[in-house]
Amino acid sequence: MTSHDKLRAAGRGGFTLIEVMVVIAVIAMLAALVGPNVFRNVGTARDAAARSQIELLGAALDSYRLDNGRYPTSAQGLETLRTAPTIQPLPNNWQGPYLRKEIPLDPWRNPYVFLSPGEVNPKGYDLLSLGADGVLGGEGEDGDVVSWE
Repeated sequence: MTSHDKLRAAGRGGFTLIEVMVVIAVIAMLAALVGPNVFRNVGTARDAAARSQIELLGAALDSYRLDNGRYPTSAQGLETLRTAPTIQPLPNNWQGPYLRKEIPLDPWRNPYVFLSPGEVNPKGYDLLSLGADGVLGGEGEDGDVVSWE
């Protein structure tokens, strides 16, 4: 092989600047089209996860009530599902733990709000996530996820 053939073969190994720029432009267009759909579904998934966790916590609260004749108070909190409360009124038949794992944070990494007796459910409890903004009310991903809906 002559030195001219070696130079010609070596030149074929890489991409030109225009080829690289075209590939980057195609990737950018795909990201612009697909990205919003992916992030829209992330909000929906977090909402669904919060609803599932609220249902799980609600089932544990109902088990607590079956054993003790009442729900834990707001002051006792959700921690009574893991450890027997030390704040009055003490349960007369605590059979916990009612949850195997720690009390979860909501999908936005905030604690769930637990009110017992509830403002919406005065004979029961209110359990809610305040959404992405961590403030009562809101719409979309900032909207509250509540146990009574």
